[in-house]
Amino acid sequence: MSVKTTIQERLAPDNHRVAPVDGSGRSRAPGVPRGQATQAVMQRVLLIVPPILLALFLLVAWFVSTSFGHINRLYLPAPGDVFSTFIVGMGSGLFLSNALVTIEESLLGFALALLIALPLGYGIARSRLIAATVQPYLAAGQAIPAIVIFPLLVLWFSYGLVPIVILCTLVVLFPMVITIAFGFQTIDNSLVDAARVEGASGRSMFASIEFPLALPAILASIRTGLTLSIVGAIVGEFISQGDNGLGSLVLSAGNQYDSALLFATLFVLALLATLYYGFAWSLTKLANSIY
Repeated sequence: MSVKTTIQERLAPDNHRVAPVDGSGRSRAPGVPRGQATQAVMQRVLLIVPPILLALFLLVAWFVSTSFGHINRLYLPAPGDVFSTFIVGMGSGLFLSNALVTIEESLLGFALALLIALPLGYGIARSRLIAATVQPYLAAGQAIPAIVIFPLLVLWFSYGLVPIVILCTLVVLFPMVITIAFGFQTIDNSLVDAARVEGASGRSMFASIEFPLALPAILASIRTGLTLSIVGAIVGEFISQGDNGLGSLVLSAGNQYDSALLFATLFVLALLATLYYGFAWSLTKLANSIY
């Protein structure tokens, strides 16, 4: 059995493996009785239903508490007010225009962090010299809050897109580097040794052995980085106090005591986070189909 075949077997998810066929010609999961299929479906349903029920309970409690005057609407607006504000904001393009600014900042910061984290994480995993040289500075950079660095970025690059993108990169860089380095460090050395025996080295070793085996950790770092990139962009917009971006819209709504607009903007941020998560999930599925 070749090294490539072994790697593909290790990386292939269970649902991609060929299921054995019984006497009736129908396939079934290996080692799983038919009676457990219904139980598996019920387990999936139980994973979905409780969060939906909790959301419905919170929505009803929110509606009751604001409709009967238990909570001042200045502090907690009614669901109907938030919904109408969201519809008006989407229709006028207010949320879309500001969301596009935040998306641009977060994706640029994430892309820059990924370009740095991939080679740096691989270098830390494969070279003790690089690890000893870089890791103290990574730890020091993580210990210093990014908010403290932002005034220095403004001094160097003035206000605008560049300092926010750099701040976003600094926020997501450390966890991405650590996750990627861990992925390469935990590769089975026996597979690497077997690949060397078959003549793999350099780029071929990385492309056919190391990268596929470290891919789950790389995808995990991408999911983490995408989520944190939104945080980095919002923090940058908070500090810069500009006129564009969802963070600036949150500040404006807070200064105007417009709680309905504030909640509607938070809902847009939740939708944006869901979009990023969906993209990361699709990327994981695509990687599983390729490898």
